[in-house]
Amino acid sequence: QLEFVESGGGLVQPGGSLRLSCRTSGFALSPHTVAWFRQAPGKAREAVSCISAASGATNYADSVKGRFTMSRENSENTAYLQMNTLTPEDTGIYYCKVMQTFTPRYCTGYYNNAWGQGTQVTVSS
Repeated sequence: QLEFVESGGGLVQPGGSLRLSCRTSGFALSPHTVAWFRQAPGKAREAVSCISAASGATNYADSVKGRFTMSRENSENTAYLQMNTLTPEDTGIYYCKVMQTFTPRYCTGYYNNAWGQGTQVTVSS
């Protein structure tokens, strides 16, 4: 099913930081391109960042560039999202997803429509 277990979310004040993790559920991370998505209340799910399997190259949504950093540790079957200078607009549920294609601007292609439970990020004073 290529699903993940996401963790690390929480309540943080504007300007604060969080580090999210997503660990694979029963498969090896190393061959796969992985993306972080988020869904804010009442809004569509949107791509946040993506990391290539081959080179570790990353891409980011314009709204998070310079603030978020995605990384991966294949030996731990885990991808990370370091989020700094958080704003209320970053509030939402964050999910990981295996993607078919990496480009420098975005990643495309789902293997399936299954999503994990996500991890809730709330940025509020």
